[in-house]
Amino acid sequence: TWIDTYLPSTWKPYARLARMDKPIGTWLLLWPCYWSTALATSPGVGSLPDPSLLALFGVGAVVMRGAGCTINDIWDADVDRQVSRTSSRPLASGAVTQSQAWAFLAAQLTTGLAVLLSLPHTMYCFYWGAASLPLVVAYPAMKRFFPYPQLVLGLTFNWGAWMGWAATHGSMDFAVVGPLYMSGITWTLVYDTIYAHQDKVEDRQLGLQSTALTFGEDNQQRRILHGLAMATYLQWMLVGHQAELAAVYYAGITAAYGHLAWQVQSADFNEPHNVMTRFRSNSAVGALVFGSLVAGTYFS
Repeated sequence: TWIDTYLPSTWKPYARLARMDKPIGTWLLLWPCYWSTALATSPGVGSLPDPSLLALFGVGAVVMRGAGCTINDIWDADVDRQVSRTSSRPLASGAVTQSQAWAFLAAQLTTGLAVLLSLPHTMYCFYWGAASLPLVVAYPAMKRFFPYPQLVLGLTFNWGAWMGWAATHGSMDFAVVGPLYMSGITWTLVYDTIYAHQDKVEDRQLGLQSTALTFGEDNQQRRILHGLAMATYLQWMLVGHQAELAAVYYAGITAAYGHLAWQVQSADFNEPHNVMTRFRSNSAVGALVFGSLVAGTYFS
């Protein structure tokens, strides 16, 4: 990876701890921020999302996704050593010590705070951002006792749906932003359940929880995931109705739903490469929804 090629040897384990070589997680955290920013843009021809706001959210997503990974690995070092896919992670392998990881996390969170304080409507955004921290800290523990850890991931990873609107307006329209946030949660349940099938055998052996196990056998999994994909689509439709978006928006979200339904239908839950390919393709879903929101506000 580019980490091996370009970074000094002392930096490499920290870059891996923050998953800098796996950008899909950053994109999945970033898209709800971008969706909300596009939705909050004043409607009308010539009106586009604020590029400086998009840039701040981009930096924030890189930093806070990395912080989330560090928190996750601090929680899970003992478990990661027992799972083949995660045993080489820096904390599990000993490349980074617990004290070094805590110091790195402090630096990540300080940088994240600096980005948060750079947003417009600073104090309002600060309160919204701070409200997400209990979820960020609690999520990694969920797999130890909660049958639906992907639900808590959805609550956490889609918090940006609130932030874009807050940074644009300094207020909140729950009737518009609420369905956007809910759509992100059901979307996350789809893509992260697909992703979790990579580890389901070892998760079962270790007594860990996952919707890849909770949702049952393969045919039942597929039915539930199709239902969640449809719920996501209906919530996107509600967003368009509440925000009075132009017709082009509905064409775009229909394409995004089609992509999501394809993932569910074509996933081979017992083939890790297959599910990983479908998981990574969700950046295309996020991009389709973002483009739909930009066009829907521009032409409304």
